[in-house]
Amino acid sequence: MKSINSIKSLERFGRIRLSKHFFMRDFLHSEIGNFYKIPNIPDDPKLAIAAGEKLCQELLDPIFETFGNVIVRSAYRAPAVNKFGNENGLNCAMNEKNFAGHIWDKRDNKGRMGACASIVIPWFSDQYEHGRDWRDLAWWLHDHLPYSAIYFFPIRAAFNLTWRESPERTISSYIAPKGKLLRSGSKPDESSEIRAKRYADFPKFQGIDYPRISERWS
Repeated sequence: MKSINSIKSLERFGRIRLSKHFFMRDFLHSEIGNFYKIPNIPDDPKLAIAAGEKLCQELLDPIFETFGNVIVRSAYRAPAVNKFGNENGLNCAMNEKNFAGHIWDKRDNKGRMGACASIVIPWFSDQYEHGRDWRDLAWWLHDHLPYSAIYFFPIRAAFNLTWRESPERTISSYIAPKGKLLRSGSKPDESSEIRAKRYADFPKFQGIDYPRISERWS
């Protein structure tokens, strides 16, 4: 897809399947774009699709296949949407900091492709609301997924999850203890055994049992 310049082309774009469980339309909602009437549409659909496929196939699908439903709070942002959000104090970093992050269709200053989505895992969120430590999920993500960056937020233990070429492997949080849990190039301050005990009661990795498809249709 070269450009999106009509409602038909936007419909086709939204129907693109990025992975087993996700379509492009799942990531295009924007409260900023809707309220202020700024189209949340990529300038470079091809790059947005390529980055979105990596985010979904390598990070989001395994989460879905382990915990069930994944709620997308915020994902793709068009440069114009993100710029408006940044300039008006709407919790958006500068565009340059969001390239290969929320802005999927721009490479970062190192030339890396990437994509970010802010998500909630209801299975874990319910436990977090009753006092469970967000770090239990953080270390599970670290030990199971090829992420580049994770950033946790206090409401429902939502977190930004970023896939990026040449991943940095950082974990940060606005939930106490705030700050960096893991810096790029550093090793976890907890052993693999201690980390595993934190999430010993988590579901089996990618263990969802799907309904059988008849051989006739598979």
